[in-house]
Amino acid sequence: MARIIDYSFLFQGLAGRSRTNLIGSFRLSQLNSRSVQTQLKAAGIDTSSNQYKAVMKEMMKHGNGAMFTNPQAIKNLMKNYDKDGDYICPTNGLAGLLLTEENASSRKRIISIPESSKDEMFELTKREFLRENGIHNGDTTKRSDVYTNLYRKMPKKDRLAAGYTMEQYERQYNRAFYDAAKKADPNWEIGRPIPPGALDGLTRESVESAYKSINMKA
Repeated sequence: MARIIDYSFLFQGLAGRSRTNLIGSFRLSQLNSRSVQTQLKAAGIDTSSNQYKAVMKEMMKHGNGAMFTNPQAIKNLMKNYDKDGDYICPTNGLAGLLLTEENASSRKRIISIPESSKDEMFELTKREFLRENGIHNGDTTKRSDVYTNLYRKMPKKDRLAAGYTMEQYERQYNRAFYDAAKKADPNWEIGRPIPPGALDGLTRESVESAYKSINMKA
């Protein structure tokens, strides 16, 4: 889930060179000057907003004082953050999904997630297990759709933990299907057709009851 954001296209490596800049461009080292702050406000940029602060934090991290940027580049980048300054995932339009060094440890916790999301993951995992003969096919899987549907149901602050929780359930379901196929035919191996009826007796509830790998504290 971690995402690397490349800001290099926003900068001009003009240190020590004399050539025409983009209109209104300035060095990052000049950011706090009165003239630049006036220029930003004239461009309609709210320099007290969390979006602006988030953009500046990233620009300072990925650039240096000699690099150039401009108000339009800043405004464009501010659209990638919500009112709290949290990065918005471009694939689903949701915030709270950017994994960073600061939140990596808090992500790994089990929380309560909707039963409907667990049902959706169980059914999808079962269909794909049967279709792909137990192989995890990253080219055809629709598991990302299940995660996105889950994220939309969760508060922003819980989305990373919800994804981690769902991962544990998903592993549980896959393990149950694998064990059921082996039980039906001890000689079965991943990639071979699933023994007929091997998964018929499995329900989500029975799997979660039998496999205690998740410590349910939520």
